[in-house]
Amino acid sequence: MRLKLTRQGIKGPKPHFMYGNVPQMQKIQSAAVESGSCNHGEIIAHDYTCALFPYFEQWRKQYGLVYTYSTGNKQHLYITKAELVKEMNQSGLGKPSYITKRLAPLLGNGILRSNGHLWAQQRKIVAPEFFMDKVKGMLGLMLESTQPLIKKWEESIESQGGKIAEIRIDQDFRGVSADVISRTCFGTSYSKGKLIFSKLRTLQHTFSSGGFLFTLPTFGFLARKNHKEIKNLEKEIDTLIWDAVKERQRECLEKSSSEKDLLQMLLEGAMNDECLGAESSKSFIVDNCKNIYFAGHEATAVAASWSIMLLALHPEWQSHIREEMSQVSNNGILDSDSLSKMKTVTMVIQEALRLYPPAAFVSREAFAETKIGNIKIPKGVCIWTLIPTLHRDPDNWGLDSNEFKPERFANGVSNACKIPQAYVPFGLGPRLCLGRNFAMVQLKVVLSLIISKFKFSLSPNYKHSPHYKMIVEPGNGVNILIQKI
Repeated sequence: MRLKLTRQGIKGPKPHFMYGNVPQMQKIQSAAVESGSCNHGEIIAHDYTCALFPYFEQWRKQYGLVYTYSTGNKQHLYITKAELVKEMNQSGLGKPSYITKRLAPLLGNGILRSNGHLWAQQRKIVAPEFFMDKVKGMLGLMLESTQPLIKKWEESIESQGGKIAEIRIDQDFRGVSADVISRTCFGTSYSKGKLIFSKLRTLQHTFSSGGFLFTLPTFGFLARKNHKEIKNLEKEIDTLIWDAVKERQRECLEKSSSEKDLLQMLLEGAMNDECLGAESSKSFIVDNCKNIYFAGHEATAVAASWSIMLLALHPEWQSHIREEMSQVSNNGILDSDSLSKMKTVTMVIQEALRLYPPAAFVSREAFAETKIGNIKIPKGVCIWTLIPTLHRDPDNWGLDSNEFKPERFANGVSNACKIPQAYVPFGLGPRLCLGRNFAMVQLKVVLSLIISKFKFSLSPNYKHSPHYKMIVEPGNGVNILIQKI
């Protein structure tokens, strides 16, 4: 596979016979940590790729926007050339099998991990639940879920003297996001799902602590201990979700309703599929619940945290949003009509997702020989696109690509850069995130309500430290100073 790529003029670092380029990646990562080459002191620099993925940055400077490397017996093609990413949008590539195998305890064989017929079957059930008309119907529940956060922050101000308070927002946003996904998709409150979210986050951290994407497999006591911990967490999560499913089944039998949430649709989809036996139906439901709990909860909460961090740095955009709200909302009350008119908050979210996309990569595998541009990609090659690098390409975004400038989205994504198909905070192609409408509306609701009630700035205690734990999150949380308006 490597030979087929190099014959096309694609270069890359020379691999070790047994381990590919993994030892080099580990060495480059260690050197970056020791040197602190991306540590900007008190200055908040938005380009964090040299700190989190220094090997990709070093090889990109050495070999260009397209190069090849390997990890063990897997051959990879790195692509952050906007024109080629545009073509990837149309290609029939799947999720890399070796990555999805590793993520099985966290995601099962749900929609985020599956390929082929099973993925298409799940998409048919899940996608309609996140169409915009359905999401608009969830607006009331999103507003309800955000109110306790507003009340908590008001109480924090009172308890800290009545004028200004310091709060850490990332955990609070996880609570809101978890409550929203629980109420809208599963018909339950956060208190019932709290343990599920807690266990999923622990499992996420267990995976990411080992650098699961690019490290060599470990053996011996530590490997067995890690495997046992993962299996125990997986079993606990599956049991908790299945108990919630059975409770919901009983509720459905006791009272019928014309309004069906996502969990009911999954139940019906599994029961109506003749190809699924009893055990397969159970896995189908549990796995997709895990996928939606994880994707709908974690990524949206992290996006909200980064958005508030950026708004705290740029208070003029808080004023712009507040001013627009006074013009389009009905006496400060948000509804689907006013939310659709709020272009300023949309621009801010789009720019936050450009600089801090929760997903760091688009990863694909060629299950058959595939052509992208002039490159013939052999079957079995895994393709990686580093989204933060793609979103900062000065040839596509301009020389200010590392700066927070929401005005670049004033006329939509299509006019924000030269090749808008290379703006991929929700992924690309047929595997585009199904929950993007849900996430955007939730972010609009949360940010709009907060900005209508509070002014805020970054706390001196804030330490800018983007960290990769399957998604790019604030490693030390986000501390802000807030005051009531």
